[in-house]
Amino acid sequence: MTDTPEVRRNDDAGRYEILADGQVAGYTEFRADGDVLTFPHTVVESAFEGRGLAGTLVAEALDDVRRRGQKIVPTCAYVRHFVEKHPEYADLVA
Repeated sequence: MTDTPEVRRNDDAGRYEILADGQVAGYTEFRADGDVLTFPHTVVESAFEGRGLAGTLVAEALDDVRRRGQKIVPTCAYVRHFVEKHPEYADLVA
C-alpha cells in the first residue's frame, strides 16, 4: 500500500467508499430511512484484497454513523459479523 486509505461518505451513490492508491478500492452500500441506515452489501475490489480494507471501511463508516446520531440495520453479512466481533458498535443496531 503506497498511501493511507481514506474513507468518505458518498450520499449520491448511497455508500461509504474506501480509497487506496488513489482509487476506490471498495465500498459499503447503505439505504437511508430517516436516521436508520440499512447496510445491504460490502465490496473490496480483488486487486485490493488482503489489506484489511473492509474492516477499516466498516469501522470508519460506523464511526461516522455514530457521529451523525444515526442507527444501522446490518443486513450485509460482513457488517453484521463486524458488529458481532466488535461489541462497541452494538449500540448502533436499530
